[in-house]
Amino acid sequence: MHGDPIKHRASGLPSCDPNVLNKWIDAKIAYVEHPLRLNAALHPVLLEFKAFIETNPVIYMGFQQMFEQVPHKYPYNKDPFGKPQVRSYMVMLRLFNYIIGTAPAYELGDYVGFPINAILLWPMGTPAGMAMFTRHDVNGHFKKMFDVWSAFLTSAASRYVLNDNESGWFGPSASKAMPNFAQTYICDPSAPYHGYSSWDDFFTRRFRAGVRPVVYPIADNIINSACESKVYRVAHGVKETDRFWLKEQPYSLAHMLNFDGFTSQFVGGTVYQAFLAATKYHRWHAPVRGTIVRTVMVPGTYYAESPSEGFPHPDPVGANLSQSFITSTATRALIFIQAANPDIGLMCFIGVGMAEVSTCEITVKENDQVNKGDELGLFHFGGSTHCLLFRPQARLVFGEGVTVDADIEVNAPIASVSIAD
Repeated sequence: MHGDPIKHRASGLPSCDPNVLNKWIDAKIAYVEHPLRLNAALHPVLLEFKAFIETNPVIYMGFQQMFEQVPHKYPYNKDPFGKPQVRSYMVMLRLFNYIIGTAPAYELGDYVGFPINAILLWPMGTPAGMAMFTRHDVNGHFKKMFDVWSAFLTSAASRYVLNDNESGWFGPSASKAMPNFAQTYICDPSAPYHGYSSWDDFFTRRFRAGVRPVVYPIADNIINSACESKVYRVAHGVKETDRFWLKEQPYSLAHMLNFDGFTSQFVGGTVYQAFLAATKYHRWHAPVRGTIVRTVMVPGTYYAESPSEGFPHPDPVGANLSQSFITSTATRALIFIQAANPDIGLMCFIGVGMAEVSTCEITVKENDQVNKGDELGLFHFGGSTHCLLFRPQARLVFGEGVTVDADIEVNAPIASVSIAD
């Protein structure tokens, strides 16, 4: 039982206006391709990436083909002004070189937070892109690049975008997307950069006391939302293994859990999945009271999307319509919790990084006792998605408000569990 594939897709995920996206890419291409910058030195990590592409014939072919396989027709080939889009791995590397030394401004409309995803948007939908972006060695080079970018985003130099300009994170557009910011998040509006020490400090901001109280804190029959997120899908009767790359993207538990020894306990159970936009709160909280049984970090892909979302009708927002697919492929954090309520029993939180840095950081460890609402971990940068997995013995009843596209606050109730016979 996987549910209708259209019904379970959230239409409220970031949308992509080709004109906005193309103009953004045009500006970045114009910058890196300017005659004064055309021969600018690549960062050592990108020189290594370049050598890796050019010295391996299979990789070289793949990185050529992923651009050649993008159709030469609108909107994939040119912007509204007739300028060509990214058409080679060298332009791609020069764009990467620029981006990893910057912090993302509030631009690109709803696509904010995914600058590299925007560059790779069309190659991701090609057969060659799929072949390359699922390779362990290719993702290893992305990881090295992201480590450099991550270091910049945690430095004071990254704060320059935390301003009140039109493209700043405290400017008019961002303020409209994040209303009542100073009343909602811990910050100091009178201090430079609202008191944040870096872009990462801003992105991983905390709520002020009392903003998201834990609802039903001692009711062990109630399951709360682990994240500030938008409902993507609720699936029942999930299989141990399934063909997760098909159009309906069924969940494949063994792949989601990286063949963990607990996998068999969840066969036939329920998956709740919800999306965290880049403008939202990015910390995870315990949905139940219980004991941390095990935590696992699973390395994975960054830019692989479901083949069913590729050309001739590619996903216009990269990995967003591949959210179920990437639960089996992307970098992710597994946190197994033994709920205090035996009618829930063992459950699992899965934090799934979507594109860009999206570093998953687990802040609990084995044998920790957690109360409902206690912090479990967080995402660093990028939009992300997460799942709650339940065994088939957990008789879940989801609330009426838990519907596709619904915005669910962290620590709010999402389901109750009935008592076993």
